[in-house]
Amino acid sequence: MENTKDNKKITDKIIAIKQKLGNQLVILTHHYQRKEIIDLGDHKGDSFGLSQRAAQDKHARYIVFCGVHFMAESAAILAKNFQTVQIPDMNAGCWMADMADSFLVEKAWNDVTAIVGENRVTPLVYMNSDAFIKAHCGRNNGAVCTSSNTSKAFEWAFKQREKIFFFPDEHLGRNTGNNLKIPAQEMIVWDPEKPLGGNSESDIKRATVFLWKGHCLVHTRFTTNDMTAMREKFPDAKIIVHPECTQEVVKASDAVGSTSFIVKYVDQTSKGSVVIIGTEINLIKRLAMDYPDKKIIPLKESLCPNMYKINLKNLLACLENIGKTNIVTVDKTIKKDAFIALENMLSL
Repeated sequence: MENTKDNKKITDKIIAIKQKLGNQLVILTHHYQRKEIIDLGDHKGDSFGLSQRAAQDKHARYIVFCGVHFMAESAAILAKNFQTVQIPDMNAGCWMADMADSFLVEKAWNDVTAIVGENRVTPLVYMNSDAFIKAHCGRNNGAVCTSSNTSKAFEWAFKQREKIFFFPDEHLGRNTGNNLKIPAQEMIVWDPEKPLGGNSESDIKRATVFLWKGHCLVHTRFTTNDMTAMREKFPDAKIIVHPECTQEVVKASDAVGSTSFIVKYVDQTSKGSVVIIGTEINLIKRLAMDYPDKKIIPLKESLCPNMYKINLKNLLACLENIGKTNIVTVDKTIKKDAFIALENMLSL
């Protein structure tokens, strides 16, 4: 009971600060945030859409990003000079983004281009990566992509050069390649812990797509066994999953798409439908509340602990120190190069 009272006090304080700052403040909440955070946000959505929205806001001096660190970084890359980006918890990272260490990415890039030639590979980086990797892509005429436009990004990249190096999510890269009918033997995984990523020179010469060995811990928890069990329980259900899941899970699903796609899918499905979703649990719980006329079930409970680090207490602390603490900044040179990669994506 006490907890509910405390939460109410904190929420009231947050609302008071929001009213005081008016349109100088914008709070962005990612789809995976818990409900009480979403309810206090000005915009909810996926990472890039939110960053764009904030950067286009001519009044917002303060952007508070309730999400993980790379998302706040993307907002900082796009932000105008008068805008400050903050995050309620600086330790809200992303394990997948951390799997692509900047030093190892540079080394892998040099290894590949030394074998196949400098001008034959286009780097593509998933939005879920740190600013340094985005800048690397910008410097090497590559682009950033989101889970909703990866296929377009692949098609664009192949028009530039004949090979793609995709960072940092092996599964999103492979699922996109499968979608575009790229033969499995032409897609090779690059394991940064092994010499030449665990490949031979002839493998590298033959490959058209290099997939960095990285993954999302939330989305790789789902298995085809989970799907089989759910189909037995709910034979009329549709199973929809995120493209960060393994190719086996994606192939066994009824539909696959980004967080925004999943939200739209649930919205458009008819009353009484049973939808089983393979993504972060907070989004599924909220969809179940928002659509009581439909049965919305998680494929398995899978929580992102980093997203969960954002709470009412640290959001309030952030707002009480607006423009002062937990500021997310990006080095000028990195910002300039990363911006090129983001611009290339926008031109898609």
